[in-house]
Amino acid sequence: MNQLDKKEPVQAILIADSFNDCFVPFSDRKPLSLLPLVNVPLVDYALESLNRSGVEEVIVFCSAHVDQVRGYIRSQQQNPSCSWNVGMTVSIVSSEGCRCMGDALRDLDAKGLVRGNFILTGVDTLTNANLAAILDEHKRIAKTDKGAAMTVVYKEGVPDQRTGNEVMIAMEKNTRRLLFHQRLNPKHKERKFTFPMEIILENKEVTMWHGLIDPQIAICSNTALPLFSDNFDFLTRDDFVRGLLINEEILASTIYVAPLPAEEYALRVNNWHNYQIASRDVTNRFVYPLVPDMGICGSEQLYSFSRNNIYRHRNIRLARRATLESDVVIGEKCEIDEDTVVAHSVLGKGCKIGKNCQLRNCFLLDGVQVEDNCVLNHCIIAENVILGPGCNLTEGCVLGPEVVLPKGMTLAKMTLQSTKPDDDWSDAKPIAEHAFTVPDETEGDADEEPDSDAEDIQDVATGYPMRLGELPRTSPESIYSMSSEEDESRAASPIQDDANIFLSEVLESLKRGFSEKSNPEYLILEINSSRYAYNMALSEVNFFVVKAILQLTLAQEGAATALVSTLAKLLGYFGPVFKNYIRGQPAMLDCLKALEEVAGEEPATVGAKIAAVVHFLYEKDYVAEEAILEWHGGIEEEDIRKALAKLVEWLNQSSEEEEESDDE
Repeated sequence: MNQLDKKEPVQAILIADSFNDCFVPFSDRKPLSLLPLVNVPLVDYALESLNRSGVEEVIVFCSAHVDQVRGYIRSQQQNPSCSWNVGMTVSIVSSEGCRCMGDALRDLDAKGLVRGNFILTGVDTLTNANLAAILDEHKRIAKTDKGAAMTVVYKEGVPDQRTGNEVMIAMEKNTRRLLFHQRLNPKHKERKFTFPMEIILENKEVTMWHGLIDPQIAICSNTALPLFSDNFDFLTRDDFVRGLLINEEILASTIYVAPLPAEEYALRVNNWHNYQIASRDVTNRFVYPLVPDMGICGSEQLYSFSRNNIYRHRNIRLARRATLESDVVIGEKCEIDEDTVVAHSVLGKGCKIGKNCQLRNCFLLDGVQVEDNCVLNHCIIAENVILGPGCNLTEGCVLGPEVVLPKGMTLAKMTLQSTKPDDDWSDAKPIAEHAFTVPDETEGDADEEPDSDAEDIQDVATGYPMRLGELPRTSPESIYSMSSEEDESRAASPIQDDANIFLSEVLESLKRGFSEKSNPEYLILEINSSRYAYNMALSEVNFFVVKAILQLTLAQEGAATALVSTLAKLLGYFGPVFKNYIRGQPAMLDCLKALEEVAGEEPATVGAKIAAVVHFLYEKDYVAEEAILEWHGGIEEEDIRKALAKLVEWLNQSSEEEEESDDE
């Protein structure tokens, strides 16, 4: 049996279609596989993840725009810098008659291409999870339970944020066998659940999880495809799960659960809202190593990475007075003119942005032209769109390829395409020569609250239309967020026990990383994992990371007499970690407040040399002059204020001299 296991290739089925209209009008002309996410097609993320999980053979199944998918994958296979092509074969299977995942799997079963256990996922699944470990666990379960048909992968969700892919499950505590599965309302208003009492009565220990994200990843046994073939009412994976749970005794098949650990990422990009979340997470490096500057599916590093999550291609033209605030990716050959501000946005190849424009939470694909004085907020702009001067687009507008808007156009919550639909019965209305509205038949349903008891809640598995919009906070207010009364006294709220535990975990991670000289990027992953485990705000993370580095500095030999040089030595290694969190003036203030607290705890060492430490951080560009001056103005401890007085006076004089030289 062991010899047979060794010969069994690691296979994966990658479904290349969404079988919904959530990405209209983009999906009318191009396949979902080629939708760029942070300037990289979704199919590349999927294949890169499978390759990193040790998959040897991938079967890409597609039924729409087959020629485009086949042409792109073949071009990537001939590209010597394509990393997923190393050690992994990719074949394409197409069938234009398929209308759902069930049809696709029945077609693959008829072709007999799968020979054993396999990974089942889609091109719209973004993950950095180690699927090889889950596959090994599924094989172990299958040896003891011959009826194990599938292991479904879930990820713990973010509080107060819905993606349309949340589920509630119940499972046996020890074996993790799935007992109950219900998809949640995409709009967050469940009032009740119907839960079978037999599950409690028939099982000793039952674990219930609410709000898990279903990224549509599963490990399947060789019995899964025949089950789809024998049951034509299995249209989606939800149908498969529900059918096996209801008819478990008849079908003699079971399903198991594999929860992802906190440090691993998984999200299904099946609507524009999730597209926005995934773009934010990629630029914030939560999907490491699938980040822009790592050269996804290419060995060459095309982007430079700087503070505030700014990624700039080497070949761009950025005007001197243009501003890139934070979470920005600028693609090749982009041009951004004077007095334009870009924040939380991604620009594709060859985009041209005029003067005095505002782009926030926008995603521009290749070749977009934005004329002067335009304001764009929460928009998707497809290839080769032209926006005339003074256009104002907000509230989740989606513009299809080659749309042209005239001067001064104001739009909100609209989807446009460049040509009139062929359907004579369509309600499309022209708003310009090359801009027609796209009626969304599901828009009304998207705005209304589906009944959580209704059967159609299960249909959300195929895709729920959601526009771009303000993303809810993923963490509570910082311990430094003060009310008006607190602001007067500058008193921070007390640190909670979780914060102390978080600080100790960060300190342990830094100690271990420094002693083993491991990759600093791994430390960032560990810290982020602890952050979500203890629900820390970002400013709290900034504060405690700096405090941990200072505490580790004090623990080094000779720190009492050579504090600055010891800190410089540690930052030679921890520099990437420090810069990852301390970017922007608010984060610099968090850094200086951490230094202030340690100075109060260690007056003989840090307190006595706080001016030298701050000067060192300033000289190395870790903190800016404005942050130092603002922080100094709020310090209550008189000894620390006096110790910094000469440094602050020097900074003020330098500023005055620079202003005088500028005037001259």
